[in-house]
Amino acid sequence: MSRIGKLPIPLPAGVTASLSGQTLEVKGPKATKSFTATDDVTITINDSDITITPRGKSKRARQQWGMTRSVVANVVHGTHANFTRNLEIRGVGYRAALQGNVVKLSLGYSHDVDFEIPEGVSVTVPKPTEIVVEGTDKQLVGQVASDIRDWRPPEPYKGKGIRYKDEYIFQKEGKKK
Repeated sequence: MSRIGKLPIPLPAGVTASLSGQTLEVKGPKATKSFTATDDVTITINDSDITITPRGKSKRARQQWGMTRSVVANVVHGTHANFTRNLEIRGVGYRAALQGNVVKLSLGYSHDVDFEIPEGVSVTVPKPTEIVVEGTDKQLVGQVASDIRDWRPPEPYKGKGIRYKDEYIFQKEGKKK
């Protein structure tokens, strides 16, 4: 039995949900989002929550049960609040600056890296060594943060690079003489 799937998803104040077939549409103050579930699960909307139940006992139905519940919970959360990923830049001379719809990254290359911000996500640079990625779609926010981090992932000897704010990088010992 799925421990995640059996939990009901509460609807916050100001958020409404409607169901047509297998397509769930959630409207909130920040956004309107929709999600189409597979035929392996049944979505039920009660007065103040949404429940997901599997259709049958097949392995695929049980897999889709917990995954669908997680995605629907993220859709509901995204309609009334933003998802946020904080990035931290470490390294001498490494910095970021926001210019319109482009984040300019100085990461030790012979040129600056220009990262264009996609639609549906907002990026702010409160300090030259901090980047904040926010949006209503959890997958898109995580993907944009990962794309920025991929330009210079943290290295294990000095810890230089772009890392998530809550990420721990295991420091290796350098070469001995």
